[in-house]
Amino acid sequence: NCPRWLSGVERVLVSYSILKVTGPTPNPSAGKGVVSTALCLHQQYIILPPLVGGMGRGPLGLSIKTTMNIKLGQTNTLRVVKQVPFGYYLDGGRIHGEILLPQNEVEGDVALDEEVEVFLYLDQEERLIATMRKPLAQVGDFAFLEVAWVNNFGAFLNWGLMKDLFVPFREQKMKMVKGQSYIVHIHLDEDSSRIMASAKVERYLDPGIAPYRRGDEVDILVWQKTDLGFKVIVDNQWGGLLYDSQVFRDLRTGMRTRAYIRKVREDGKIDLTLTRQGQEGVADFSDILLAYLQDNGGYCPLGDKSPAEDIAQTFNVSKKVYKKAIGDLYKRRLITISDDGIRLA
Repeated sequence: NCPRWLSGVERVLVSYSILKVTGPTPNPSAGKGVVSTALCLHQQYIILPPLVGGMGRGPLGLSIKTTMNIKLGQTNTLRVVKQVPFGYYLDGGRIHGEILLPQNEVEGDVALDEEVEVFLYLDQEERLIATMRKPLAQVGDFAFLEVAWVNNFGAFLNWGLMKDLFVPFREQKMKMVKGQSYIVHIHLDEDSSRIMASAKVERYLDPGIAPYRRGDEVDILVWQKTDLGFKVIVDNQWGGLLYDSQVFRDLRTGMRTRAYIRKVREDGKIDLTLTRQGQEGVADFSDILLAYLQDNGGYCPLGDKSPAEDIAQTFNVSKKVYKKAIGDLYKRRLITISDDGIRLA
């Protein structure tokens, strides 16, 4: 049964097949205001009878229902309903039926009626399949993945599953090379509903204004080096920039780390820093510096006149932050300052 009207570009499952609603389309044989719905299955269109009151059945009596509970390309929690010699079957609901978890995709012990976390994807024959393996990324994620192999259709990335992740040539910014790694976005292809990746990550970044405030802590994925600094992806959603003047340690494409918001510009661009700003940042580094002294015989050869490069190489902070931390510890009478460095008091 179809519990509600279906809308354009919405995906539904009909007897295990992933379909795409391309309508609704006018039905001249029906009464005024009544429509039928066009579905696309592997480029072949099926016209469903008019839905009356939001309820109805498709051709050959197939039940239609939107797929609200099963998330393709993501982790799902499903109940084990049957054990067979080649694995287990999981409860996919009335529409999906039983979903196979092959024995070679099982990790640990599994019992009947137990709820297990599984990742759902389509196998080589486009059948919904489950695995307990943890992929390196899921649908909706940005990730740094290595090319396992290439062919005449595109590249295939290793993402931790038996079936590699496809990147068609149209989604590559440059021809991908086996053994090289690239930043990609993982999504469901609009035409085929297959899981695939794209190296054209700009189109998948949120174009809106991020709801951050100065000093907010965020997760970043280092994207690429530019003349200004490093482009990064913030919290798996927004684009951001780390200026060279704010980078005091080695960064490489694909690295994940924590950063802090410096400013969200009116055009939506985000400026970041690797260290906290203001007094809170100084207090944090003061504790780090104090711990360093305690672990190194109570002495550090770097003083307030030491080169900024030496300070950055040792502590990954700017000279300004370092000097403020020295001042903070000195005011608290925890250290003494001399020409050759600082010491615990």
